[in-house]
Amino acid sequence: MTWTNWTGDQRCDPAGRATPRSPEELAEVVGAATAEGTAVKVVGSGHSFTEAALTDGLQIALDGLSGILAVDGDHVTVGAGTTIARLNRELHARGRALANLGDIDRQTIAGAISTATHGTGARLPNLSAQVVGLELVTAAGERLRLDADHDPDAFAAARVGIGALGAISAVTLRTVPAFVLHRRDAVRDLDDVLATVDAEAEAHDHYEFFAFPYGGRACTIRRDRTEAPARGRSWLARRVGEPVGQVAIDGVFRLTRRFPGTIPTLCRVAAPLASEGEYVDHSPAVFVSDRRVRFTEMEYAVPRAAGPEVVRRILEWVQAERYPVAFPLECRIVAGDDAWLSPTYERDAFYVAVHQFVGMAWEPYFAAVEAIVAAHGGRPHWGKRHALDATTLRERYPRFDDFLAVRERLDPTGTFVNGYVRRCLGV
Repeated sequence: MTWTNWTGDQRCDPAGRATPRSPEELAEVVGAATAEGTAVKVVGSGHSFTEAALTDGLQIALDGLSGILAVDGDHVTVGAGTTIARLNRELHARGRALANLGDIDRQTIAGAISTATHGTGARLPNLSAQVVGLELVTAAGERLRLDADHDPDAFAAARVGIGALGAISAVTLRTVPAFVLHRRDAVRDLDDVLATVDAEAEAHDHYEFFAFPYGGRACTIRRDRTEAPARGRSWLARRVGEPVGQVAIDGVFRLTRRFPGTIPTLCRVAAPLASEGEYVDHSPAVFVSDRRVRFTEMEYAVPRAAGPEVVRRILEWVQAERYPVAFPLECRIVAGDDAWLSPTYERDAFYVAVHQFVGMAWEPYFAAVEAIVAAHGGRPHWGKRHALDATTLRERYPRFDDFLAVRERLDPTGTFVNGYVRRCLGV
């Protein structure tokens, strides 16, 4: 019964596992567990790096609640266990798309919104902001329909609920007509990138960059809507070049794990050789990347204006400590929203993500980054590692206590509480 997450660094041994095939069955399973005093955690695809899904009680997988359930104009209702990859395919077949996406599509839609998963775009908020309604199964086994008109407080909480409010069974999302993106990658001097990040973010629909820890270079990615026909990458690039490239990158990281002293030199040599090029394709194919290299990750959202300074401070620490990390910092700008526990609640944010290759020490690096972002009131991505507890989180989320009140109302028995919820919410 042992369960592990995607990277293998979180694991648990649930006492039982259920895969309900309908919302009615989900409600029955949850209600029965509560009546028996059994703790419940819902698990998606396991792509979170936190302890959010860990339990020694009943683990519920939502694989059986998948696919598009209804379409109403530009709104689409999907089963909570639908992966983003499947949703993209089914929307594309209907001539629709999501306005913004992250670069991984393996998550379930329930897991993605519950952790405030995001893409990039100065005028575009995270995925949970595209939610216009959802169905939540409470600890008592009651099915609640939540939206702006039906229990708006619970809706504002549940859109980013970190698994603490109940089991989501269905999600209704706002979609847009399918569109094509023009992607352009380029390697530039890091100082220039940091000096122009605001202008670039405003000039492009989606702008991000990867800052290398040694060498003073960054790889920029610009994505813009276009009326040009989708051409995509060549068959050779997609089926041969990209998989071979991922294998090669994994091999390099394995080498640095064995010989960490080579990392600074490797970064200085590799940064100028990072990918450059462009292509035009349908939006999901441009947003999503093939991630085969295993790593652990932490990501924080700081106020947009603080981003460049935070990046500089992190890289200064890495270089001063000669810390063995070869992964670049991933930097994105995201528009604010109104979900109570969203890291972008009522403020535009600059996200900084740090990674470490599986099997290498990450604790000192991540602790140093947390100390740097703390000076700017950094808020953690709920699907990535962080060490904050309720005392600190209450200071950074203005509606923290309002969220707790909703949690107490929907789950007074603590059915959906585990170690992660206790640490983060203090319950």
